[in-house]
Amino acid sequence: GITVGAVCVYPTRVTDAVNALKAAGCNIPVASVAAGFPSGQTPLETKLAEIKLAVEYGAREIDIVISRSLVLTGQWEGLYKEIRQCREACGEAHMKTILATGELGSLANVYKASMIAMMAGSDFIKTSTGKEVENATFPVGVVMMRAIREFYWQTGNKVGFKPAGGIRTAKDAITWLMLVKNELGVEWLTPELFRLGASSLLEDIEKQIFYYVTGSHALQHDLAMA
Repeated sequence: GITVGAVCVYPTRVTDAVNALKAAGCNIPVASVAAGFPSGQTPLETKLAEIKLAVEYGAREIDIVISRSLVLTGQWEGLYKEIRQCREACGEAHMKTILATGELGSLANVYKASMIAMMAGSDFIKTSTGKEVENATFPVGVVMMRAIREFYWQTGNKVGFKPAGGIRTAKDAITWLMLVKNELGVEWLTPELFRLGASSLLEDIEKQIFYYVTGSHALQHDLAMA
């Protein structure tokens, strides 16, 4: 019964992922990174076209990335408009907005970008692409979660949270779970409101499960997948 929340691929591989999961009799949703992932350095028209194509190919979730320059130059209205257009391009697909917090310059900017992303209709806000020098950190996580909490108090809308990048061990994952519980409450501890970027976490999770099942530590060749 243990599954991932979604399988995330580039737009060109969405159809392959959808077909593979269908053939396996699996209903795990396919997510697609879009909007110029990971740098965001493409024209808005291109970002919107990429999102629409990913949805057309079968992606049920879209992970967009913001233009960091809009944050660094204080163009908050421009940031809102860009994210809002991305939200509209997603249609019925679930949208996560990646803030790339390690490139935003300050925690104040992280808070403002979080609020604007939620105001523009994001279903989730996500720390990082995993490609930045600095990815998910606990101070950034606290700032984003408190923005989520404030947004919920003001609007009644629950927005999800996803730390991603640099989360490599089960202990790291448990720490994030505890932080979410303390800041947002147990109602956020569901796949609908909390995800972990887990591509680097797979090996350690497999090791923990292997030890739990067998009572011995795994050798390198025991975990070929990771």
